[in-house]
Amino acid sequence: MRIIGLEAYVLEHEVKRHYRWRKGLPGSPQKQEICWLRVVTDEGIDGWAVSSHGYIVADLVRRRLKEIAIGQDPLLKEHLWHQVWEFDRIEEFPIYALGLLDIALWDITAKVANLPLYKLLGGARDKILAYASTVTWETIDDYLRYADECLALGYKAIKIHAWGDVEQDGKLAKILRKHVGDEIALMYDGSAGFRYEEALKLGRILEEANFLWYEEPMREFNIWQYQRLCNDLDIPILVPETADGCHYNAADFVVHGACDLLRTSTHYKGGITGAMRIAHLADAFGMYVEVHGGGLPNLHLCGAIPNTRYYEILVVNDPKTEREEQGELGIDDEGYVHLPKRPGIGWQIDANKLAKEALWFKKFE
Repeated sequence: MRIIGLEAYVLEHEVKRHYRWRKGLPGSPQKQEICWLRVVTDEGIDGWAVSSHGYIVADLVRRRLKEIAIGQDPLLKEHLWHQVWEFDRIEEFPIYALGLLDIALWDITAKVANLPLYKLLGGARDKILAYASTVTWETIDDYLRYADECLALGYKAIKIHAWGDVEQDGKLAKILRKHVGDEIALMYDGSAGFRYEEALKLGRILEEANFLWYEEPMREFNIWQYQRLCNDLDIPILVPETADGCHYNAADFVVHGACDLLRTSTHYKGGITGAMRIAHLADAFGMYVEVHGGGLPNLHLCGAIPNTRYYEILVVNDPKTEREEQGELGIDDEGYVHLPKRPGIGWQIDANKLAKEALWFKKFE
């Protein structure tokens, strides 16, 4: 089997429900720009992957990924994964582009095996609890109302993105804990909004409110700062999310005591191959690894590894409407998301329709 071509499709979608993050961060764009990558083989088994930042990714497909992939055996994923990292030395790929080719290659591999990807990767479970991951809403009452709606649908866990203010966020944490009771898992994501002293103060409030984890309170440039925070707090610290370097970088956080839980994902950690490396690294140290973000590749990752607890679902507005729109990626009445049964990753894509809808479409052979 050989790769005979790559195809890139850039599309834009109107963002139906606009949202914002903590102070200092931009909110949702008016339009979402994505790029679909199709890896074409000489045996008619193709692989797909999708990324944000459509035109940037399409340019990397045009200039770099085609040079790496065309003519290669798509089942030699380790070789091609390392080739991407070799090119990264010169290109400095954006973190969201490092795993794009790898995801498509795993899609091909699972289709060749006639298995859903999570089973090919080992298969730890066929369903997983989901947590509702909030955006930043306007008031505490908004958080309480959305929490009630999420719990009514079956969610057993909620992660909050709040305002990035120690006093406000701490007040929200305490009120939300009292509101939902002790049986519901609560998590907090700082979106790297704090300095050390602020992160420490808020962390102590989260400890009192019995939050399950404290995610990315500071930028992940400085391992020493995270080492201090882990030493000074009992609440588990979850990082690194956006630090570059995949498992190489994650290992530094572990051996320096700068994290209690590890973050992994297919879109920020070098695709399936990189995400699994981090999961196995965490397992070697007896640590949980929590998967960042939703989507089919991340759902398969959750189904493949035993040392993760939840699948993340972003709740922007009406939880019930969004569950209906998510289809198979939505929760059941018990709060579980079920792994897909189709071979590969499970996308069902009409390439001809995609080409007609694309703002930019190019084949590389």
